[in-house]
Amino acid sequence: MPPSLPQGILFVQGTAVHMHKGPRKVLLATPLLLAGLPALSFGQIPQAPKKLPAGPAAPQSTHYPIFILAFGNDPNWSLRIGLKGPERVDRPGYPPIPLEAADVAHEATADSWTYHAKDSATGAAVAIHLSREACTDAKNDTLTLTPPPSGKYSFRASVEHAQLGSMTGCGRIAAELFPRINNQPDQEEEDDAKKKPPVPVSSVTSFKSPVSAAYLNPAGKIVFKRGTTNHLIGSEGSQLAVSHDGKRLLYTHEDKPEDRAIFLYDFTTEKSTELVRGQVQQAFWSPDDARFAFMKFGDGKWHLWTAPVASPEAAASVFPGDIVAIHGWVDAQTILVDDLQQLSWVTDTGTIQQAIPEKDILGDAFGSSSAGTFRVHPLNPDLLLVSAEWVKPPSGVPIDAHTGGSFGFFLYEIRSKRRVLLSPLNLLTEHAEWSRDGFQIFFTGADSSRRYATYHMFWDGIGLQKYVSGTSLAIGP
Repeated sequence: MPPSLPQGILFVQGTAVHMHKGPRKVLLATPLLLAGLPALSFGQIPQAPKKLPAGPAAPQSTHYPIFILAFGNDPNWSLRIGLKGPERVDRPGYPPIPLEAADVAHEATADSWTYHAKDSATGAAVAIHLSREACTDAKNDTLTLTPPPSGKYSFRASVEHAQLGSMTGCGRIAAELFPRINNQPDQEEEDDAKKKPPVPVSSVTSFKSPVSAAYLNPAGKIVFKRGTTNHLIGSEGSQLAVSHDGKRLLYTHEDKPEDRAIFLYDFTTEKSTELVRGQVQQAFWSPDDARFAFMKFGDGKWHLWTAPVASPEAAASVFPGDIVAIHGWVDAQTILVDDLQQLSWVTDTGTIQQAIPEKDILGDAFGSSSAGTFRVHPLNPDLLLVSAEWVKPPSGVPIDAHTGGSFGFFLYEIRSKRRVLLSPLNLLTEHAEWSRDGFQIFFTGADSSRRYATYHMFWDGIGLQKYVSGTSLAIGP
């Protein structure tokens, strides 16, 4: 017989019934389980769960969440609006204007946005209004390869700049300008990014380095460079000017203050030829290299003269007024001069085409000096590169041991009067010059130890580098 199972006793209506122990354990556990359940009576409706306290509303972005390119014409302009707001303004012939984004107001009913920002270089207030509506006014969307078939863009845009004035145009979503985002950065790269500040990147993507140039080496001798070939000119000189074809050089040689001569050096023949002699200085080539302008002293004043390069004996006075410096040819008929009071555009017939008080250009930070220079941009007559003496040099700027002063340089826009300081504040800087393509600036700089050299940077102030261990650089093509 099989072994007997453990026995238990169940009483039913006074009758004892024998049970196995296993079922008895189940019956004893059942009341315990039921006791753990909430007491419910038939027909009772369960209570609704209590609502949790409401948290703060989720923040609503007032910024249109994608990259927008706004643009317009008359004058041509474009403005980038990125993830953080307005980033920069671009205009043909001018360096870009970096912007510091501020607040954004979203008008939901009108489906429009107003962005506020600040001109990073001058501090001028900027406001950009963007509304979602069809727009056909702008024509200079140069970044769009194929404009919309209907000729309509998705946004209407307007810009108010405290110095530049009002600009109107259209806008579009510019997905091709959206920055690349790395969702899984390398940990080492991420740590380095936290330690190192971002390196500024210039907006200049294509430029031409000078093929020819001239400068004074540390020994004071003239070096005329063309390609990889350097010519050392035997005689001493200053006030260098390279021709537009890069093959000839004008310079001033001084035997004594009242006896100077302007020489022409030919790179091909390696010979110097005297053009004019006397109390003369500051020769500049005309745009076609057929003539040169220079200053000649007479009647107790310096005057503007010009002469044909082929027949310098035919030199003639152009402007009877008293001047202290020539700043080059603006075009084939106009020469820029100054008298420490005003900057004048003088025609080759002797009339003043335009004049601007130097105080308007220099502002309060700089003063007039015979050592100052004004250079018109080679492609934009509205943009000046100005080297001038600091009225009160900022902290850290090296001081000239002989004069007790210091120089810096800046950009000045004639129409808007916008002034942007570019000179590094750890250098004494002089004689800033444009490259022939207008994208680079070359200048003589000296550090606190008075070590002089020629430096260069892009026109947006980025990319400062030493160019050559020499001074007084003259730029060729």
